[in-house]
Amino acid sequence: MKVAAPVSAVTEKALRSRMVPAKAVDYIARRMAEMPHEYTPAVVIVSDVAMVVIAIVAVAQRDGFFPPGVALLGGLITILPLVAMLFRKDFIPTRGQMFFRLSAGAIVGASLILLEPAYADVAPFILVLIVGEIAAMASVRVSLLVAAVAVAALIVPALLGRLEFVPVYITVTALGWLIGFVLQTQLRLLEQERLAQLTRADQAASAERQRISREVHDVVAHSLSVTMLHLTAARRALQEDNDTAEAIDALIDAERLGRQAMSDIRRTVGLLREGPADHAPEPGVGDIGTLIDDFVRAGLPVESAIRGNSKLVPDTVGLCLYRITQESLANVAKHASGARTRITLKMGSTGSTLIIGNDLPRKVFGQQSQGGSGLIGMQQRARLVGGTLTAGRTRDSWQVRADIPYQPENSAAGHTCTFGEWR
Repeated sequence: MKVAAPVSAVTEKALRSRMVPAKAVDYIARRMAEMPHEYTPAVVIVSDVAMVVIAIVAVAQRDGFFPPGVALLGGLITILPLVAMLFRKDFIPTRGQMFFRLSAGAIVGASLILLEPAYADVAPFILVLIVGEIAAMASVRVSLLVAAVAVAALIVPALLGRLEFVPVYITVTALGWLIGFVLQTQLRLLEQERLAQLTRADQAASAERQRISREVHDVVAHSLSVTMLHLTAARRALQEDNDTAEAIDALIDAERLGRQAMSDIRRTVGLLREGPADHAPEPGVGDIGTLIDDFVRAGLPVESAIRGNSKLVPDTVGLCLYRITQESLANVAKHASGARTRITLKMGSTGSTLIIGNDLPRKVFGQQSQGGSGLIGMQQRARLVGGTLTAGRTRDSWQVRADIPYQPENSAAGHTCTFGEWR
């Protein structure tokens, strides 16, 4: 499986910078695309040119040009498949036919040339090149079959007394096969690594989209829940008490939270855009108190006890604890508005524990009893930082508990939040 074009942008740019005609560059790219692996043009061109040169030298060693003889016929048969592959557009309908025509032409041509003996014969190197080329492109089974036929083509003239140094030629042929096999193996590993990189990139993009989706969900759920509480308070103040001042205060808080939510949504969605983005600081454990105050001002009775050193909590864990608190309070405001809620956060040197419980109304709300996308998102957040989150009914309340172990990022002493009593 190819994961990139055989002729890379760098190679194409190099060809064009050397004043190679555009049609020639496009033609090379198209022909290279027909090759089984991502070989550069230089490798293929050098191999083919070397085979043509060796065939010409082998014929010249036998004075086969004038008058024409069997050696010249063998040289032409060796070169013909290479010329056809270069100029005929339909020469490579399938890879199997390409391997067969290249190997058959080279082996038959070399065998005809070897019918006439020559001193320091170079004709066997035609077989060495074709064995290495097939080993670099075809499967191991096909390349071993071609290598066996090539060795037989060396043994036959040796038995007829027309070829010397046969063990040397066989050894070089085996070395050619090994080089081709190693080259193909390296290219296969490179292709697999590129495919793995693409897979990892897709997985990272998917994880980032899921993270942004959770951020948007948390921001929208929190802002809408608190805003609805403020609007409800404003309506009751006007409808029941005719208290304009209290209604205005509630509407001002709703407007402030709405603007803050819009800013958070713009920042989060901005992560989807390409290019540098303006990254605002992510909320952490230090912002949980402000978050609770927003819900309290909106009319949700919340009691909290926060103990421990906030500087020991890593930023990723702090964001996780903040979002879990935010989602849990939004769920309470949505499904059990007015229910008394208790929050306990213990921050230690090796981990943090967050417990959020609220009284159940007379009519149990179905979303919390069954679980929804918010609960799934909280569980995913906890898992991403190595923690666990459980949620469910106790005797008379609904409880969310998150246990998150960690290695402290900063062991320096920091601000310690200690509230011994519920507030």
